[in-house]
Parts: sequence; C-alpha cells; structure tokens
Amino acid sequence: MLKIFINYFKSFSGLSKEIWWLALITLINRAGAMVIPFLSLYLTDNLDFSLQQVGWVMTSYGLGSFLGAWLGGKLSDQIGYYKVILGSLILTGLSFIVIQYFTSFWSICIGFFVLIAIADTARPAFFVALSAYSKPENKTRSLTFIRLAINLGFSAGPALGGLIIASIGYFGLFWVDGITCIIAGLVMTQTLHPKKAKVLDKEVIIKNPVKAYNDRTYILFLVALALFGFIFVQYFSTVPLYYKEVHQLSEEKIGLLLALNGGLIFLFEMPLIAYLEKTSFSKIGNVIGGFVLTGISFILLLATPWAGILVIGMVIATLGEMISFPFGNAFALDRSKRGRQGAYMGLYSMSFSAAHIFGHNSGMQFINKFGYDNAWIFMALISSLGICILYIVKRKLNREKTTS
Repeated sequence: MLKIFINYFKSFSGLSKEIWWLALITLINRAGAMVIPFLSLYLTDNLDFSLQQVGWVMTSYGLGSFLGAWLGGKLSDQIGYYKVILGSLILTGLSFIVIQYFTSFWSICIGFFVLIAIADTARPAFFVALSAYSKPENKTRSLTFIRLAINLGFSAGPALGGLIIASIGYFGLFWVDGITCIIAGLVMTQTLHPKKAKVLDKEVIIKNPVKAYNDRTYILFLVALALFGFIFVQYFSTVPLYYKEVHQLSEEKIGLLLALNGGLIFLFEMPLIAYLEKTSFSKIGNVIGGFVLTGISFILLLATPWAGILVIGMVIATLGEMISFPFGNAFALDRSKRGRQGAYMGLYSMSFSAAHIFGHNSGMQFINKFGYDNAWIFMALISSLGICILYIVKRKLNREKTTS
C-alpha cells in the first residue's frame, strides 16, 4: 500500500510551479461548472422545453463553442494566452449570472451561444499556456494534471449541484458558476501574470511553419477526435436523461453518478498515464484504446435493465476518457510545433466544438425518433468509424517517419 502511495505522488514530481497554479485556477473554475451537466434537465424540468428544443439549445451551445475555439486560437497568437484566459474567465462569470434570467427558447439559444463563445476562447489559450509552462518531457503529465484538476472540479460540481437544486433550486447553479469563474480570474492575476510566471518550453518552432489546416494527417486526426467527442458528449446530455427517464434516478443520484467520473480520474489518471508513458504504445495507439472502451460503455447499457450496469458503464467510459484525452492532447501539442500553436490548438478545440454542435442535438433527435437502445447502438457504430480513421492516421504517421 505504501508503495502505491509513493508511486502516486511520484507521478506529480517535476511539474512546474506555474502548472500547479494553472491547475488550481482550472479547479476553481470547473468546480463551479454545475450548470452544464444539468442543462438538459434544467431545460426540460424548469423551463418545460421539449427534447427537440433542448437539442437546438445544445446546437447553439456547440456553435458558440466552435466560434470561441476559433477566436481563442487567433487571439492567442495575436495578443497572448494570458489576456485571452483572463478576459474569458471574467466575462464568462458575468454571463452565467445574467443568463439565469433568460426563459424563452430564442433567448436561451442566443444566450448560451454567446456565453459558450466567450468561455471557449480560453480553451486554445489554456493549451498554449500549458505548453509554455511545461518542459517538453513533462507535457503529457502536465496535460494529465490539468485534466485531473478539471475532473476533480467536475466531480465536486455535479454532486454539489444536485444538492443545490434540491435545496434552493436551479438559479443557485448560475450564481455559483458565475462567482467561481470570476474568482478563478482573480487568482490568475496574482499568480500567472507575465511578470510573475516563468516560461519553461525552450523547444524551437520551425522557421517555415505549416498552416494547421494544410496538415492533412492532423486534420484526419481531428475528424476522429470529433467523432470521439460526438459520443462522449452524450454523457452530459442524453445519458443523464436516460438515467432519469428509464432508470428513474433523482437529480442527486444523477449528480453522484456523474461525480464518479471525476472521482475516478482524480484517483487513477496520473498513475495510469505515468505507467502508459513507459510502455511501447504510441500516443495514437493509446487514443485508439480509449476509443474502444468508450464505445463498449454504450453497448453495456443495452445488456441488462439492472441499474448497477450504469455504474459499470460509467467506469468503462471513464477509463476510455482517461486514456484518450491526455494522449490526444499530447499528440496535438507535439504536432502544433510544425506551425503556430494557437492555430493548431484552436483547430483541436474546434473539433470538440463540432462534437457539441452535432452530438447533443443528434442524440436528442435520434432518441426522440428511435429510442434510447437504438441510440446506444448508433454511438457504438460511430466509435467503430472513429477507430478506423485513427488506424489510417497511425499508418500515415509511420510513413512520415520512414520518409523523414
């Protein structure tokens, strides 16, 4: 047992002070991110929206995310990641507080489009900041550490969010989300101001940068990642509805089940990544493995009406997430050295934004027409397609190595 604890804490060694501060800012921000996991429930229960309307709100969410990711990549290259992240945090906090007063369908669509566009300008900037504050050999673990902070926040957020809904109602979520975003911004001004933070990445970017959208191997990788995001976002829109409508779970139990995801990541992701880095598996190979596990998690939902399968499915999906996301992030950061990092990471973030645009709405519409069981089969098929594309990417990378 002592050896396990020693190895666990050893997986954090060598990370810079700036990465720890970036993780704390992320933790504060994400701990307040309670509205998003409960958004579909809020829209159906509190505002009496239909599933079709919820689907279009989610599409607005995705379109805002897509615009924000593109804008964040541009701004990161032009004005720097610090200003982009700080502005995003403060403005997102104010937007969360305001949007609770929107109740009509169109005001909600426009409101969430604007809110998420502002929030997601920070996503490419966070990646660029992480690259700057981390030594090249520590990038995958640094990425994993930031994800640990994100998921620890998401673990606490839904659990606390369920309690807030049960005690004072949904409006409390918007206030907590808004205030925590602003607090995260204030912490950043005291810890990661350019005059206080130290840039550690000394890697040299090539003189003739490749334009991100001309890197065909990278674009193909992003298509596969968008498909992964397509099925993964179901755990934050259609799956919570499945928990409630089919298995009759309360908001508190749904919050705890979603919190299991973050808790498992907090306990196991860092040592798991530290172990996988020592194996012979490539970054793309690990992404493929995580993709397989996430696809299996949807098949499990078809296996039995026993409620315990929901826990098993969440564990399998979380394992897939723990493997796919860190190595996918690391591959994108490595590849971004071929050109402008902001543009590369902007496209990376846009791939997940595309998943939000199509994933939530398609899931809602598919379930409305064909039911939950057919939806889970569809997600498994999407998973298979993504895996095939990643194998093509792997072959193209092997050819690049032999010709370089």
